[in-house]
This record gives sequence, structure tokens and C-alpha cells, in this order.
Amino acid sequence: MSLDRRKLLVLAEGRFSPLKSKTANGAIAYLRDQVVAVIDSTKAGMTAQKVLGYGGDIPVVSSLEEGLTYQPTHLLIGIAPTGGRLPDAWRTLIKTALEQRLHILSGLHTILSDDPEFSSLAKRQGVTLTDYRKITPESEVVSKGTWRQRKAKVILTVGTDCNIGKMTTILQVHQEFAKRGLKADFVATGQTGMLIRGRGIPVDSIISDYTAGCIELDVDRSIAEGYEYVLVEGQGALTHMGYSGVTLGLIHGTMPDAMILCHQPTRVKDDYGLPLPDLKKVIRLHEETVQFFRQTKVVGIGVSSVGLSDDESKEWSERIERETGLPAVDTFRFGGAKLADAILEYFSTVSD
Repeated sequence: MSLDRRKLLVLAEGRFSPLKSKTANGAIAYLRDQVVAVIDSTKAGMTAQKVLGYGGDIPVVSSLEEGLTYQPTHLLIGIAPTGGRLPDAWRTLIKTALEQRLHILSGLHTILSDDPEFSSLAKRQGVTLTDYRKITPESEVVSKGTWRQRKAKVILTVGTDCNIGKMTTILQVHQEFAKRGLKADFVATGQTGMLIRGRGIPVDSIISDYTAGCIELDVDRSIAEGYEYVLVEGQGALTHMGYSGVTLGLIHGTMPDAMILCHQPTRVKDDYGLPLPDLKKVIRLHEETVQFFRQTKVVGIGVSSVGLSDDESKEWSERIERETGLPAVDTFRFGGAKLADAILEYFSTVSD
């Protein structure tokens, strides 16, 4: 089935919110015309607009059965439980969805297509199980350092913490590049980005030795297809105790020509209770990590202003600009033009 014909019923039970349903939110933001309803019994009767502040009149329903009245073709698992594993309570729901001939889209670490019961039922019903975190053999590759020969420009989002707008920021900049007629590709590195782009790598499921190599392979594929700018979705944070490894792997695999640092100014501590780093220090850390190999620069700040008004978002961005000397903006609210300008201006000042 072509992507534009999909009708997505999104499972976000108990967690549909601005920060706890990343995949659901990404689908609503970037695949708006495909989403028919969201399942969350704790918010049933509300709309996506009411819960998230965007998404219009997409309804929130109490159950799969209620969601079926909207005639979906796919069930999208739109949240990740602790550890990313399939909760036992969801097995019945997924089996019911398969029995109703819904295709399943999953970003869980539990690979549904490897489950004999699910795969047998899907086959009988003539539907598919798509596991975004299922690793393909070609992903088992070490980096070759192809950045030394490339002509295209690679831009990577990095962050002061996890879940801080790296995908959204780069998608908004990508939209701006496309609007300007530039040959730009978006490279997804997580299940939500893969759902939106239609391909990519689930980098948090890759064996650590292959992280740099598999993202390098995806960047090279985009360049071989004729893209002149490759915009890569970042993951984790160099300064996060739990997820710094995936960030470093992406940095070494992309060897970015430029970076955008994503930051939520109202977030004081990470989930380990540690304070978020000073912006100037974290900018310098990222630049020095790459500059061991080649020239690069953090050229702008992507601001995550969840919970703030538009005016408050602008005030925080102006404060960050004074602190860092870099352009700062919440691209989801105000578009990617300011950061696109910063990227292109930087590239105009540096030689290949």
C-alpha cells in the first residue's frame, strides 16, 4: 500500500502528551493527513489539538474497537514503554488488530515479526508487520571514512539532553531547504523519523561497533542519489550518562560539516538529576570532538519551548542568542528559515 493511502490508528495508551508519545506526536505533526485517531483511554473525547497544541480535530478514542470505526488500515504503536519492550497487556490488542486486518507499524525493541503467533496471524490475514528496529545485515559495517572524499554537505542535530527536539528541528530545516529548491535529504536514525521518511536506520538498536558505519552508509546512499545536502537526525546527547555512545557514533559516522544544537531552556536537569550543561561549553565540546578530524561548527540553536507561549519562546531564543552569539529559534513554531540561513551562510564562508 502506498504511503499516502495509509490510515493510521495510533496507540498511545496512558501516555499521549507533548513529551511522552514521541512517535504518535511525530506522525500527527508530519503525517497529519494519514492519522485518523489516537487511542488513550485517559484522554478519550479530547482532540490532538487539545492535548498537543497541534493536530487539529484528530480524535482521541478510548479503545481499539472505537478506533476501528474510523476505518484505519494500520495500527501504529505510538509510544515506547519502559525498555521499549512489548507489554503483555498489549498482546491481545495487537492480535485483535491483526484479526481486523490492520497492518502493524512498530518501533519497539520487541520484534513483532519474530513472534510466531503474530507472524502466523499476519500471514493468515494478509497483512504486514513492520519493525522499524529490526536490523538488516547491511547495517553490520564499520566506518570507512568516506567523508574525506564527499562533496555534499552533511548537517547533524545534537543536543544538551535526550528528547529535546533534534528530529523536529532537522525536519523543519529540511522543509525549508526543499522550499528553496535545494537538493536536500533527511536521514532518519530512529523509529519516528523512519516512519516519516520511509527509510533510515534504528541507530539505538545497532551494535556499537557498527553505529558509525551504518550511518555513514545511509549518508553515502543519499549522496549517491544526487542530494547535495544531507540532514541527519541526531540521537542522545554527548553529555548524557546513558545515551552518549549513540551520539558519538553518529558524530563519527557523519563527520558533519555543520551542527545544530538543540536545547530546552526551561529544562534544568536530565533524567539522572544532573544539571544540563552550559551552552558555550557544550558547543565547544561538540566542535572539538569533530575538529580532531576536520573543520566544523555549531551554527545555530534549535529551541524546544514546550509549555511556553509564543512570546515566551521568542524571549528565551533572544536570551540564548545573546549568550551564544548564534541564531536561535523554535523551528516547529516559527519555521526553519533562520537556521537554514545560518547553515548556508556558514557554508559560503568555508572552503571545501
